[in-house]
Amino acid sequence: MKARLLSIGLAVVLIAAAGLALVLRAHRARAPASGPPPVSGPPSPPASPSAPGRAPMPAACAPAPSECGFPDGTNTGVPRGTTLLRVPDQVSSGPGWAFDPRNGAVEVTGNGAVLSGLYIPCNLDITASGVTIKDSRIVTAGDFAVSLRHTAGVTIEDSVIGGLNASTGRVGAAITDVYGDSTGMVIKNDNISNFKTAVQISTGTVTGNYIHDPGYVAGDHTNGIFDAGSTQPLTIDHNTILNSFGQTDAISLDASVSGQRIANKTVEDNLLAGGGYTIYGGASLSNATYRILIEGNRFSRLFYHGIGQYGMITRFDSTGPGNVWSGNVWDGSRPAKTILLP
Repeated sequence: MKARLLSIGLAVVLIAAAGLALVLRAHRARAPASGPPPVSGPPSPPASPSAPGRAPMPAACAPAPSECGFPDGTNTGVPRGTTLLRVPDQVSSGPGWAFDPRNGAVEVTGNGAVLSGLYIPCNLDITASGVTIKDSRIVTAGDFAVSLRHTAGVTIEDSVIGGLNASTGRVGAAITDVYGDSTGMVIKNDNISNFKTAVQISTGTVTGNYIHDPGYVAGDHTNGIFDAGSTQPLTIDHNTILNSFGQTDAISLDASVSGQRIANKTVEDNLLAGGGYTIYGGASLSNATYRILIEGNRFSRLFYHGIGQYGMITRFDSTGPGNVWSGNVWDGSRPAKTILLP
């Protein structure tokens, strides 16, 4: 009897062990070979640390402005792949404009004229309104590359403008309002170099331009953007202005005429370096200045430790009605270090 009970118990144990083995074998067949069980839903996209807009802004923007979103030679001037026709060899006239052999200049006399895709190795003189100059190269060693005379609503965009080169002759003014009475100018996305003065206007908008590598003739006062002084609104916004000379400025709100009123000027979000003083702020002599806004600019020591040879800014009246100095920072500091006026 005892032997029979032992045989029955042993059989039960063997049957249970066999069942457990079957269960384990089935579990292993369903489970993955290694790692966690799969997660339902679509897979996550791979990480992309270099995706556009995600890279951190470099501490110093002046050496390669476009890496910080500022204008430089990679994102201004004539669009890549544009075919230019040389004036007057390949084309000498179009709707509203013509090359004048008597003075060796291109004269724009038709309101609403559009000049595009041209290489103009002489003065482009505009006496009409509503004119658009775009996708062109205007380069000369004369007094003016582009001159405006009693105009309104002129746009100059996506063009290369300036002197031939620093060794053979800078242009006097790359873009200038000759009589100081033109209105509504828009100057944007241009590449301007080899100049005595890059842009001389008192009202309108100057935005997205790369102003760099001025030329020099003994006795020059070298200016990036020069406002001859008025109360008309002028916006100087998101430009790169690099004046490698120790005079005169990157931006000048003229303060040379006694009693002159200067107002309604906005200088914001520019990358600036060089000159004697990088900015002349409009206040001098008995001038009345008001609503001069200098905000959110980056000042670089690319050429001088003091930003300009003598300093960053002069002739700015921080107490003038509506005048504001705010949010300006040192280029090259991280985190960005705000510049306070002394």
